[in-house]
Amino acid sequence: MTNVNLMIVGVGGQGSLLASKLLGHLLVREGYDVKVSEVHGMSQRGGSVVTYVRCGTQVCSPLVTEGEADFLVAFEALEGARWVPYLKPGGRLIVSTQQIDPMPVVVGAAAYPDTVLQQLRDRGLSVDALDALSLAERAGSARAANMVLMGRLAHHFHLPAERWLDAMAEVVKPKFLQMNRQAFLSGYHYPDQH
Repeated sequence: MTNVNLMIVGVGGQGSLLASKLLGHLLVREGYDVKVSEVHGMSQRGGSVVTYVRCGTQVCSPLVTEGEADFLVAFEALEGARWVPYLKPGGRLIVSTQQIDPMPVVVGAAAYPDTVLQQLRDRGLSVDALDALSLAERAGSARAANMVLMGRLAHHFHLPAERWLDAMAEVVKPKFLQMNRQAFLSGYHYPDQH
């Protein structure tokens, strides 16, 4: 297998670390060499959180550089736009349509761009956008939006959903497992946006 490079980006508190734990655990179970690196920028206060996940037969570095990511999973629209230079040509952006105002918007110094996802599509990027928050709420909790996005990633990934669900059973607490499974499957089966 050639190396696959993924990035998971979001805002602190959205569950991106559990998502990267699931992904890393899955890939190790499948026998791949896996490297994971996390960067937390004031993550407990709503700052950016970025996780790099690389897998393949042999992976030397945990970092993904600009133009290398096969998949960019964004828990928030503006974070997706911020990190899109890391996508390689032909890479895919999987993004929640949720909008979390950054500090310049909160203090009134800027406005949240209304058409950020359309602008990315207009640039010819492969954008798979879904309302992960609403799907998670239907599954039982807004906190499961991370699993909705992992389900959507699995839809495009080369491993069957059952393997993701098996890995999930090993990283999610039993009392939250059914809700997270339902959230994952709602993302996995979400209608294509293309």
